[in-house]
Amino acid sequence: MVWLKLAICILVIFFAGQKVAKYGDVIAQRTGIGHVWMGVIAISLITSLPELFTGISAVTLIDAPDLAIGDLIGANAFNLFNLALLDIFHRNGSIMATASQAHRLTGWFSLALAVIVAVFIFISTQSSSLSLGWIGWYTPIILIVYIFSVRQIYYYEKTHPAMEEPSPYPVEMSLKRTYVYFCIAALFIIGSGIWLATIGDEIAQVTRWGQSFVGSLFLAFTTTLPEITVSFAAMRIGAVDMAVANMIGSNLFNLTVIPVIDLIYSKGPILAQVSESHLFTAGAVILMSLLFLAGLRFKPARYFRLSWFNITLIILFLVSAYLSFVMA
Repeated sequence: MVWLKLAICILVIFFAGQKVAKYGDVIAQRTGIGHVWMGVIAISLITSLPELFTGISAVTLIDAPDLAIGDLIGANAFNLFNLALLDIFHRNGSIMATASQAHRLTGWFSLALAVIVAVFIFISTQSSSLSLGWIGWYTPIILIVYIFSVRQIYYYEKTHPAMEEPSPYPVEMSLKRTYVYFCIAALFIIGSGIWLATIGDEIAQVTRWGQSFVGSLFLAFTTTLPEITVSFAAMRIGAVDMAVANMIGSNLFNLTVIPVIDLIYSKGPILAQVSESHLFTAGAVILMSLLFLAGLRFKPARYFRLSWFNITLIILFLVSAYLSFVMA
């Protein structure tokens, strides 16, 4: 029965994801806010809400901080792995060759947050003295970095407008109606993503794997299905920047969920309650983020759809998944 629920949920996300990409593209074109901003803020926030609700549920309902942190960091690793898949399936050369340089700013900020989280996981598991009441010092730091990054990304795109491709959708479509359709599709994504997280947890209980591994691999996979679906749908309609921005923007937002669940979790700084095995996944996210930035800079050439960029991303992900399983 659980596998039937999983199949239904994935189908809903698949069809709703195509609609989110479609109407997001129309909104970006009609309002002039740009595909990067649309992907980094609006769409990445929508597709990352399953991670938010999974994290909140993990610490409030079942007291499992390892599941919450594993899901968030693992989701970032999956998003970068999915970026490699996007690069492989992109028809006209490497996706990094056509992506806007505005993604470099998002990439650097998401890298900075990954480093902050990794450092504080290491420090917090060694000592709990770095706390502000029941929360960690990292909570205000992460929030400040996120707010600053969103502001800088917005101003960068406004001062460095990218060449926008013509929208494949009718320009006579009412903007008001587009907003309504976008919100309806987004609600399906959010609801399905939350349901998918509970299904993943149900399957995880049956398999009896360690919480850190289940969170960083299985739950992370299930809660990133909205990002995968939306980004592939965006790429198919030619909105490459929206596809890339959704993945990297989700990485930025996911780590900002940590302060939220840290505030909710009343037993002390949440990073002091988790396994050090998360450092392997966090380390992989840092290396993969650096690789993303290198890909934007050097624009890798592909041979039979493969390149040093997508191959190395896939290898790093598989190694981190293996280490997470062994150390769980």
